[in-house]
Amino acid sequence: MTVGWLAEYTIILKPIGVVRHGYPDELVSKSEKGVDAVIEILPDYVDGLRGLDEYSHIIVVAYLHKVGEDQRRVLMVKQRGFARRFGVPLDNLPTVGVFASNSPHRPNPIAISIPRLVRIDGNKIFVEGIDLYNETPVIDIKPYTPDKHIDNFSIPKWMKDIIDKKTHVQP
Repeated sequence: MTVGWLAEYTIILKPIGVVRHGYPDELVSKSEKGVDAVIEILPDYVDGLRGLDEYSHIIVVAYLHKVGEDQRRVLMVKQRGFARRFGVPLDNLPTVGVFASNSPHRPNPIAISIPRLVRIDGNKIFVEGIDLYNETPVIDIKPYTPDKHIDNFSIPKWMKDIIDKKTHVQP
């Protein structure tokens, strides 16, 4: 299959900042609610933060710098993070296409995280509930706005069953 102009297209992204928190990767991976962190914005982009402090949450677009070249060719996965968070054996999860998962193993290792914005101090954005590793490059930030909120969404039955089971077990 040829895609004409697309085959010649090059995309260059420059980080605007970096996530800093010092937690080990394993703790971040296992965390159900993410961790507290500071997003340090590069000086050239600080003016872009004006007005962001009026929002409760932000959308952080990041580059998953720890995903290796070999992991970018993976197209079928089991959702290890989901299994860890919900205490489900990996064998109990279906194998799905990478685009039907939140796996970091993907052709373009781009992540989206929606942490709560605590405060902004100069070039530092203090957040709660981010699920990105320490020193993850940030490539964009957007405010979380009502038009991004979805009320009626669906998830696969196997995922709903696992979530429902965990919800009923916890006090």
